[in-house]
Amino acid sequence: MTQHSGSGPLDGIVVADFSRVLAGPYATMMLADLGATVIKVEAPRGDDTRYFTPPSREGVSTYYLSVNRNKYSIVLDLCDPEDLETAYQILDRADVFVENFKPGSLGKFGLAPKDVAARWPEMIHASITGFGMEGGAELPGYDLLVQALSGLMHVTGSADGPPQRAGVAIFDVITGMHATIGILGALQERHVSGRGQRIVLDLLSSAQSALVNQTTGNVACGNEPMRMGNEHPSLYPYGPFGASDRDIIICIGNDTQFTRFCEQLGMPEVAEDERYRTVDARNRNRASLKELIEERLGTKTAAEWFAAFRAVKIACAPIFTVGEGVDFAEGLGLHPVVKIKDGDDEVPLIKSPIRYSRSAINYRKAPPRLGADNQSVREWLGQTAPRVSAQVEA
Repeated sequence: MTQHSGSGPLDGIVVADFSRVLAGPYATMMLADLGATVIKVEAPRGDDTRYFTPPSREGVSTYYLSVNRNKYSIVLDLCDPEDLETAYQILDRADVFVENFKPGSLGKFGLAPKDVAARWPEMIHASITGFGMEGGAELPGYDLLVQALSGLMHVTGSADGPPQRAGVAIFDVITGMHATIGILGALQERHVSGRGQRIVLDLLSSAQSALVNQTTGNVACGNEPMRMGNEHPSLYPYGPFGASDRDIIICIGNDTQFTRFCEQLGMPEVAEDERYRTVDARNRNRASLKELIEERLGTKTAAEWFAAFRAVKIACAPIFTVGEGVDFAEGLGLHPVVKIKDGDDEVPLIKSPIRYSRSAINYRKAPPRLGADNQSVREWLGQTAPRVSAQVEA
């Protein structure tokens, strides 16, 4: 194991990752991508996502692969005194401690928040839960529960259909991003003050923040949003419309764009019609406007309209599969796939969306097999000294 130096903005930062499943591992992967040394501490059975199949690649869950690159895996049973001591030794050398244990459950290992603050006063301690540390502490932190309880499912789906979940564990991902932002802010504050602090995050709070206009509309003026299928509550046309072969997404954000859209469709007079001239008018007359739009769109394929609209900077898109989306990004020169060496193999993953002008995102290590770095982490512990504060507190 090598503590990294010189290849990313977080070089020299050590992260003790005691998290599992998605929110925490997503956050620690982002930190690892930025150059931090991340030690993934796993129970003997390993992270649950190792067993989330299908799909899998070479017998490894792609769910696990998606959030665990650039990390070192060590297996520790915290109920075993020797393993617990090894966990302490890792924390003695860490700048950041990330965990998503059930509230109160770390106390039996001497890792309650007060214990962490006392022994490691410079530590950034990020705790992630589903529903907070108090009233919702007993609720399991599954993303789908949060989608239901936050209101996301209530506003997702067809107007005359049942509530729908998002196609990905969206609030786990958003909470992981919030955790990363919180950790970076705490590291900067520590740079100034020399003190660590605890960061507390929960999926439900992240969800309510991420629902932006929907939750704000409710708390600010009592609006209770409902499902509208693929339509936007405040803009029209904004959603899927039928071309000759399949739907195409049209996004019109203002009156000027609507005028240009109508001109491209060959019906400029519609933009001057009082029923459609303004955003408010278009919202009130959606049905008749949809009929006019689809009559024209039906004369060409979605691909033909996509090319025509792109040429005049009208926001539009065919509805792709995930694979088609990856291919499209590649065609734009975004090169979304990175291949990371894993012995004689190469593991293809979706790369970080962050691009720096001077620093580099370094894809140095494939997602580790369970316990793959047991020996190298222990060797590293023997070769490095604890932080001064940890040594004194111990």
